[in-house]
Amino acid sequence: MVMSGEKTGTGPAAQAPISLRERKKQLTYQAVSDAAIAMFLERGFDKVSVAEVAAAADISKPTLFRYFPAKEDLALHRFADHEDEAARVVAARGQDESPLDALRRHFLDGLERRDPVTGLCDHPQVLAFHRMLYGTPSLVARMYGYQGRSEAALARALGDAVPDRLAAGQIVAVQRILALENWRRIDAGESADEVYEDAVRAAELGFVQLRSGLEKDR
Repeated sequence: MVMSGEKTGTGPAAQAPISLRERKKQLTYQAVSDAAIAMFLERGFDKVSVAEVAAAADISKPTLFRYFPAKEDLALHRFADHEDEAARVVAARGQDESPLDALRRHFLDGLERRDPVTGLCDHPQVLAFHRMLYGTPSLVARMYGYQGRSEAALARALGDAVPDRLAAGQIVAVQRILALENWRRIDAGESADEVYEDAVRAAELGFVQLRSGLEKDR
């Protein structure tokens, strides 16, 4: 559900400068992933080999695997950019803002911006990517690993006790379901603008349900 290649956190950690070596590494990740996704969208994920991607990116196959352990990671690299997004939102929240309020604000802002991570994006390339993703079982299976790491990062940001891990699992599940519903409607032919008001109402309902079940213990 993510097409953005940049992290969107606002805290100090998100703004910390990175080394030239790390920047070059990120650029290589991005360039190889972009080349791979273009080929996957044109021909289909299962019809493009890793060797072809390596050749298109002008790197060796062993070098490619140092960056991307599996072929599926070539397509899902942008999900990795968002693995710790919820955790960063919680860490960067204001002193008087609860973790749940910060995550609600962030999700609603994403809807307004038509952020692909919310599913509310009707850009043709985003739609093509999502159709490829949900139409490829191996990509769907791999995506659950990314979501698991997102859940673990959020749990750590909340405190990493058992109640925090339970809360993180519920929050990530709600956000996933909201995004899938938005994408389902857009894939069926509605525009992002047409879905927006219902998406906001559904998000508000989702966070109310989270709050009623979680706020007593948080």
